[in-house]
Amino acid sequence: MKFIYDQKLFPIVPEHEISSELKSFLSKYKPLALAIDTEKARSEYIIAPILGELKINHSNSVSLFSGIEFNVDKEDGLNGRCDYIISKSDDQYYLTYPIIVMVEAKNDNIKKGIPQCIAEMVAAQKYNMQHNNPVESVYGCISTGTNWKFLKIQNKELYIDTDEYYIDSPDKIMGILIKICIGECEHTI
Repeated sequence: MKFIYDQKLFPIVPEHEISSELKSFLSKYKPLALAIDTEKARSEYIIAPILGELKINHSNSVSLFSGIEFNVDKEDGLNGRCDYIISKSDDQYYLTYPIIVMVEAKNDNIKKGIPQCIAEMVAAQKYNMQHNNPVESVYGCISTGTNWKFLKIQNKELYIDTDEYYIDSPDKIMGILIKICIGECEHTI
């Protein structure tokens, strides 16, 4: 696999305003998540609410899975529990079409989450090939809750976005998630 580190993945993605309820929730609970300062708190109080709003607002296009086993190829080590997977399907009971995998950064370190994220992306790519899902790209995201780093696998090339995105700009993060889920759907179905 060829690694490409020098490109912006989302140079002109429009922001998508999050709901007033999510804004209120984040303003109340982000300080608590940061004070508790554990992966679990950041996941529950920052990451999950954002992904939940994506799911609720686009329930006909995506499904959201948290903490599920994703066993694609044990021989290649492509098995284990994923933090989050977003699927390009409205089927909320069965994972059918993974397009984004999300990894909670370990010890608040984005860089340390990259190998796990890449493995999950490769597993998603292989899963889609095995199930004849026409996905041009599979995306990954490593998040501390406050920082979000996106990756993309397309064919045999792995792109690591030069930018990081921050929870202080949740509309930008939501815009990127929508672009990946909805924008990609328009091109591949």
